Amino acid sequence: MTLLLQISDPHFGTEQPLVVAALLRLANTLQPDLVVMSGDITQRARRAQFSAARAFVDTLGKTPLVIVPGNHDIPLYNLFARIAHPYANYQRVFGDDLDPVFESAELMVIGVNTTRAYRRKDGEISAQQVERVVCRLDHATPRQLRVVVTHQPVVAARANDIRNLLHGREHALERWSQAGVDLILGGHIHLPYVSPLHVAYKDLPRRMWAVQAGTSLSSRVRGKVPNSVNVIDYDGSTKGARRVVVTRWDFNRVIASFEPDMQHQLDLDNESLMTPLATLL
Repeated sequence: MTLLLQISDPHFGTEQPLVVAALLRLANTLQPDLVVMSGDITQRARRAQFSAARAFVDTLGKTPLVIVPGNHDIPLYNLFARIAHPYANYQRVFGDDLDPVFESAELMVIGVNTTRAYRRKDGEISAQQVERVVCRLDHATPRQLRVVVTHQPVVAARANDIRNLLHGREHALERWSQAGVDLILGGHIHLPYVSPLHVAYKDLPRRMWAVQAGTSLSSRVRGKVPNSVNVIDYDGSTKGARRVVVTRWDFNRVIASFEPDMQHQLDLDNESLMTPLATLL
């Protein structure tokens, strides 16, 4: 069994210390094999905010990381910095690679930078980026869980979120489905859900799911949706079909701790079973 912890939209600069402490306790308890951070690491891409994010990441110890930037990780008001070196503060603490990749015997996780300095908040993916993912997947094994990480979502659960969808997603989904992607992890809209992409996009040749995360640490929660993270438990056993269990963990203010709220069981090679432990919202 392999465990991924998906942390999205922490928006350091608006983080809540009580929630930060609770998430660090959860990570220490779960001991995930990989932590994925799907963008909007900071609120305004400032040095102090990235330093706080780095301190949080360092607390996770030697746990491998896949981190991609979000639109909030590019300066908004400093127009010179936005145009001349939009990722300078991000790269200062997280390194130059904006499209990181992690591989193990059971995982191939490919990060894709979908932010653009010329777009205020919308995301975009180029044909070159799509093909880079496809080429990487050529080396995937049947045992591996094949994951792409973007910031902006590729499918909406609510009509008013359609405007937030990733530009270029249709071509990307077609090519990635052909290449064998299982999951696409995203954030951006602070609304957690798991959605079968092969239902939303009926021409896809195989089963593929979008796994969206809410805001993990920020006070900028959406409506009544609490701070939350996703825990992805993967069984790549060669004895049967590959299976994933996606569990959403919500922050409970009464006990100042994260607790499991909703669970989705996905049979990657056959049909999916979705078992809610609570309502989505």
